[in-house]
Amino acid sequence: MNTPEEPRRRSSPRALGRGDLRLLLLSRIGQGPHHGYELIQQISDMFMRVYTPSAGSVYPLLADFENQRWVRAEEDGGRKRYHITALGQSQLKVRATEVEDALLRARHSARVITRANMPPALRDALHDLTHSVMRRHGRWQHADVERITALLEEATALVQDIPQD
Repeated sequence: MNTPEEPRRRSSPRALGRGDLRLLLLSRIGQGPHHGYELIQQISDMFMRVYTPSAGSVYPLLADFENQRWVRAEEDGGRKRYHITALGQSQLKVRATEVEDALLRARHSARVITRANMPPALRDALHDLTHSVMRRHGRWQHADVERITALLEEATALVQDIPQD
């Protein structure tokens, strides 16, 4: 139970919907051959590294893809590199809408998870900034645009210079 001094923690939403990881992996392999570790990192990058799928969830899916003959694996320096097959390409075509929906859900989920893990003061300040910009309804003076752009670029540089854990 939270004491009055303790901030209430938000529970993070589930990163991916049922079957989404399967669709995202097949889609990534459809874009070009990849090692399993590369696929894990690419999915993690989609989530700004707030969520990373486990090897225990990725490699069984890759093995299933091989069993279905949607991908073929070749040895590459002691690791497997996965290539899409014609059957895998046809699966991607048949499931194109599902893949696109999974990508949209992943992008949305990444934003929600990132926002939920942001310090509340920063989240509130970004919210206020966004709403202040929108309230302008496109009515901007050139000098204001230049000044605000410079301030935002300065803030971006400061954030980028902060070392990550």
